[in-house]
Amino acid sequence: MTLAHIQQSIEGVTRYFSEHPEKALSTDKAATAVVEQGLRCVATGPGGETLVSDMPKGIGGAASAPTPGWYLRAALASCDATVIALRAAQLGIVLSRLEVTVDSVSDDRGILGLGDGVPPGPQSVSIRVRIAAEGASAEQLHEIVAWAEAHSPVGDAVRRAVPSRVEVTLV
Repeated sequence: MTLAHIQQSIEGVTRYFSEHPEKALSTDKAATAVVEQGLRCVATGPGGETLVSDMPKGIGGAASAPTPGWYLRAALASCDATVIALRAAQLGIVLSRLEVTVDSVSDDRGILGLGDGVPPGPQSVSIRVRIAAEGASAEQLHEIVAWAEAHSPVGDAVRRAVPSRVEVTLV
């Protein structure tokens, strides 16, 4: 996709949602995970998308695929990179390099229920952005990254307590 195509697309969607804000709220496509064997899971989407995860051997998995936690980090890195590229295009800035790396620190006792107050998820997340664009100042690039961090859907889901509910069906 060209810079002009991205800009035109953003302008069209922005105009449409500005005129019809009630159309902006939508239900995201569901992902359904099924345990295939042991701790190996296959998640599928309504369009036939698939994602396979497994756990390390030390916790009983076969280490045949990335862990769900790695997919979370990959989703955050990909989402942030996408929103950075989107914002740069919106401003007419052609990026010559963009790389987003996400890692986290976790206490493995949390997933096992060991230790009072040990969370099962990451205790901290680090995002590193390598970015370059000819003709753009360091300040402009920092502003693009800051804007993208404030508007990244996955980043928002990681930082904000998102209301959730669990429904159980016995079969």
